[in-house]
Amino acid sequence: MHTWTDRISLFLPLAFIATSLGCQPKKPPAPVPTAIDFTQELPAGTLALRKVSPGQYPDFSQALRTLNLADLRKSADNSLAYLHRRSSEKKYPYLDIGHDRAVASVRAFRELIDSGVFALPPDQFNRTIAERFEVYQSIGAPSPDGSGYTNKVLFTGYFTPTYDASLTRGGPYQWPLYKHPADLRGDESGDNVNRLTPEGTLVPYYTRREIESGALAGQELVWLTSRWNAYVVTVQGSARLRLPDGRIMEVGNAGTNGREYAKVGEKLVADGLIAKKDLNFDTMRTYFAAHPEAMDKYLWTNERTAFFADRPGGPFGALNVPVTKFASLATDKAVYPPAMVAFLSVPIPAGEAVFPLAGATPGDSGPRPFSGFALDQDRGGAIRSAGRCDIYMGIGERAQQVSGHQLNAGELYYLAVKPELVGKYALR
Repeated sequence: MHTWTDRISLFLPLAFIATSLGCQPKKPPAPVPTAIDFTQELPAGTLALRKVSPGQYPDFSQALRTLNLADLRKSADNSLAYLHRRSSEKKYPYLDIGHDRAVASVRAFRELIDSGVFALPPDQFNRTIAERFEVYQSIGAPSPDGSGYTNKVLFTGYFTPTYDASLTRGGPYQWPLYKHPADLRGDESGDNVNRLTPEGTLVPYYTRREIESGALAGQELVWLTSRWNAYVVTVQGSARLRLPDGRIMEVGNAGTNGREYAKVGEKLVADGLIAKKDLNFDTMRTYFAAHPEAMDKYLWTNERTAFFADRPGGPFGALNVPVTKFASLATDKAVYPPAMVAFLSVPIPAGEAVFPLAGATPGDSGPRPFSGFALDQDRGGAIRSAGRCDIYMGIGERAQQVSGHQLNAGELYYLAVKPELVGKYALR
C-alpha cells in the first residue's frame, strides 16, 4: 500500500545557549541549530532496531487507556496469516529473531489479548510483558551532529478514502485509475520495476506524467470525478469507491511503476504557495481546487504512481493482508521486520479523533499523548528510513482529517517473545 506521507518533514531544532558573565573568558559561538532529518536512509546493512535492557522499556500500561482489543485481535490474526505463508520465511532472520520466533511472538501476543492480561493493573501488566518478551527500540533518525541516532521517529498517518466513481467514462467521471499493466515486470518489493518492450528488453516503467498523458490508454479500471481524488488514491494505495448505482467497490494496490516518490507538499511550500505551518491534506486539496492548472506542474513531480484491482475485504497493506484502524503500521521493510508486534508512543490530533484519547474533549484540536500496540503490516512510497512510520487511521472523512494533521515525533518499539518461550508458542 502506498501511504499518505506527502507532507513537509517535521523539524526538531537542537538549541544551544551560550552566555558570558562579567569578565569571564569569552565562550566560542553556539553551534547553529540543526534539524533532524527523519528521511535519511540508514547505511547499507544497518537495521532499524536494537535490543534494549528492561530498565529502558517504555511504560506499556499507557496503552490500556486507549485500547481496542477487537481491532488489535484482528490485526494480530492478519499478521499470523502472513507469517504462515512460506514466502514470509525469507524476510527472516532479523537480528536474532528467526522466522519461528517471529511467529511465536505474534502468537504469544495474541494469547495475551484473550487471556485477560490487558485487564491487569498497570504494574502487573508491565511485569507480564517483561516476563514474556524482549524489547527492541527503533534507533530512529540520525543525530544531526553525527554522534549516533536520536531514537526519535516521525509518525504520520494514512487513511482509506471514499470517493465517487464509475466503471465507464462519461459526465463528471473523467479521471482514471489504471489496472496492472501486462508489460510491468518487477520483484515482490515493488522497487525493481521495469517495462518489457515489444523487442524483449527491459526499460524503466512509464512515469506518472507519461501514464496520465495516455501511455496506458485502454487499461483504465475505473473513473473518478476529481483529478486530486485520483492522485490521492495512487498515494494511499486503496480506496472505497461509490458507484452510480450505490454499490461500494473496494480497490487495492496491484503494483507500482517503481519510480521514486516525491513530496508535492514540500514543493508547494518551497514555491511560497502554502505556508509551512499550514501544510496538510486539506490545504493542498483547497489549493488545487482553486488552481487546477497547477496540477501538471506539481503532481507530475511525483513520478511514482500505483495500479489497482478490485480487492473486496480490504483495505490491504503491502503484506497482502488487511490493515486495521490504529492497529497497523507502515514502515520501511528494508530495515524493519514485517508483521511483528510494535508499541508506539506519540502525540496524535485530538480534535476529530477516530480513536478515544484520554482527556480529549469536543473541539479540542491540540495533540494528545497516545500509546498503543500495533502490528507492522504495510509500507509506503515515501517510507524509506528508520526515522519514519505511518499509522493507519481508518476509512472515510474523519480518518482523513486526523491523518492529514498527524505529524509528530515519538518512540517506536518491537516485541519478540523470549527465546526460551518460542517452543511454547510454536506452530503445532
